[in-house]
Amino acid sequence: MSAPHQFVLTLSCPDRTGIVAAVSNHLADHGGNIVEAQQFGDPETGRFFMRLVFENAARELPGLDAAFADFAQPLRMQWTLRNRHRHRRVLLLVSKFDHCLADILYRWRIGELPMDIVGVIANHPRETYRHLNFDAIPFHYLPTHPAGKAAQEAALWSLIEQSDTELVVLARYMQVLSNDLATRLAGRCINIHHSFLPGFKGARPYHQAHHRGVKLIGATAHFVTADLDEGPIIEQDIERVTHADTPNDLIRIGRDIERRVLARTLRLFLDDRVLLNGGKTVVFHS
Repeated sequence: MSAPHQFVLTLSCPDRTGIVAAVSNHLADHGGNIVEAQQFGDPETGRFFMRLVFENAARELPGLDAAFADFAQPLRMQWTLRNRHRHRRVLLLVSKFDHCLADILYRWRIGELPMDIVGVIANHPRETYRHLNFDAIPFHYLPTHPAGKAAQEAALWSLIEQSDTELVVLARYMQVLSNDLATRLAGRCINIHHSFLPGFKGARPYHQAHHRGVKLIGATAHFVTADLDEGPIIEQDIERVTHADTPNDLIRIGRDIERRVLARTLRLFLDDRVLLNGGKTVVFHS
């Protein structure tokens, strides 16, 4: 006998009494057996958030999806339902600094990041990354210059659509997306910011930090929005530094923080653990 399929359900809706019972009863009525459950009611926004993993041996996703749509409508739910074993399609964008890209590719190859990489897009030529093995991953060189920004983003959007991309990852992609493209990618584009927001934006952030004599440096992963580096924060981390650390020391330490923060963020997103809550996020850790 084959193992039951596992599905991940995430939802948010106006908070009210009885939501947990209603969702649990609905899944049970359709043959679902809950194996994981997490929930959060936000008293500030009045919204309720939930993540469930359930098994179902009798139903496939289309039937479960249609049944839940009817159930969710009167409760004004925003929701997703996914077969847990189906990998998401991910597009990686990179500029000159490739430490995050190299780390993602390694973690993907060893099975730590269960996803389908549909392509790598860079604004530097392929020889920039000659020490990286892209295997059969398509590589696209889309150079950028101010006069051709609209054409470059049109080509980028075309690749996103052609590849059925579900998540765009800015793995130290040092180009500002236009408001139009950022809006199109709302909720499915993640950036790793090379400082601990909101301090030290722009060029040479670690030199700025050294000049100010900081004692902590960090990195932030967030959703991309039209407001530069102001999108909902998903994950952050820091490390302590001292007066003896040079700007190059801070850059070296910062690279390590950036890699691990982005990897953790990807793991969370790929397992449906990140839910938008206005200008912030609800993150259900395992």
